[in-house]
Amino acid sequence: MTRVIHTGDTHIGYQQYHVPERRQDFLAAFRAVVRDAIDDDVAAVVHAGDLFHDRRPTLSDIMGTLDILEELAAADIPFLAVVGNHEAKRDAQWLDLYASLGLATRLDGEPTVVGETAFYGLDFVPRSKRDDLDYDFAPHDADYAALVTHGLFQPFDYGDWDASEVLTESSVDFDALLLGDNHKPGKQEVEDAWVTYCGSTERASASEREDRGYNIVSFDDGVRITRRGLETRDFVFVDVELDAEEGIERVRSQVGQYDLDDAVVIVSIDGDGEPIAPASIEEYALDHGALVARVTDHRELAADERETSVSFADPDDAVAERVRELGLSGAARDIDETVRASKVADSNVQDVVKDRVSNLVEENPEALDAAAGAAGDGDTATGDDDSAATAETDGGDADEESTAAEPEPDAAGGGEDQSLEEFL
Repeated sequence: MTRVIHTGDTHIGYQQYHVPERRQDFLAAFRAVVRDAIDDDVAAVVHAGDLFHDRRPTLSDIMGTLDILEELAAADIPFLAVVGNHEAKRDAQWLDLYASLGLATRLDGEPTVVGETAFYGLDFVPRSKRDDLDYDFAPHDADYAALVTHGLFQPFDYGDWDASEVLTESSVDFDALLLGDNHKPGKQEVEDAWVTYCGSTERASASEREDRGYNIVSFDDGVRITRRGLETRDFVFVDVELDAEEGIERVRSQVGQYDLDDAVVIVSIDGDGEPIAPASIEEYALDHGALVARVTDHRELAADERETSVSFADPDDAVAERVRELGLSGAARDIDETVRASKVADSNVQDVVKDRVSNLVEENPEALDAAAGAAGDGDTATGDDDSAATAETDGGDADEESTAAEPEPDAAGGGEDQSLEEFL
């Protein structure tokens, strides 16, 4: 018998809601999976992609993951994995680094045999490149075979890739497809094989209300898939339907019925009732111990209840004024000029800026420090735009080819872990 843990979508490094504690939660969830694997003495931990949240993890995320994988290796349990869309790079992958240290195996078209099962891997493939796949896998002589891959597959929700096509076109008869990308767990039988998602190990969006966990897959007289939950930070979901005469006190009363200590509190307001300032509810939750509070009022306000402000200021002038207010050093203003207003071709901006920064830092390590006292009298921006951002659904990224674009900088901004690459 071959018994493995099937996990994925750990998204290590995601500082959700711009809160450092949430960043640690994603790493802690992965550590919990590994320790369960050690306690259960499974044959392997199989990771179906998106180990990291993006392709430029910080040094602390890289080292934290390294520490966990060393713990797994010390128990003589292999870590088998593929690359997901969030972490994929154009050159060598972070998974390759861990493989070079003997801490991981990057699955591919050659079989990696553990016990009685041959494991194969297929990294995330953008939709535009799937027609070029030949599904040619090397033969094996094991009793079972499983393909580990990352993507949104039919017949599951959000699927844009037919699992039956993969199974029928492949040169190997797979007994199971172990999938990542859809954060909602599930399993179905397709073409005489079990196709299963393990779900994410932490909630990457407020839409992920179900408990988090992973799969245990056993290959013995067939394929058996069971699920085990993980203890993660509490998310408190408060859905309030207001009647015509109800308002903020009703919402506070509903929120106050829950234990909010160190929880992420998500409040959703529908119905009628009085207009409510979300900030007042969020403040109430924070005062009662919540780590994070987010309020969404789904009601449509009448046009005369909305305040609209329109400005016809020249956008370039507005940006230039704001840059002046930031109190940047001369070197930083020079870089801003290169990025925003110079005649350097867009395709060459990154290389030009990288060379400029390298020269500046070599000449003077403090060249990019803010001008002393330049911004002392200005307002400090403390806005949190996470609540206005579109939340990731269980289906993963809406843009399947997001790996080709530059990742967004860490929303927490700067900090000790920000690398030179992230700055660029």
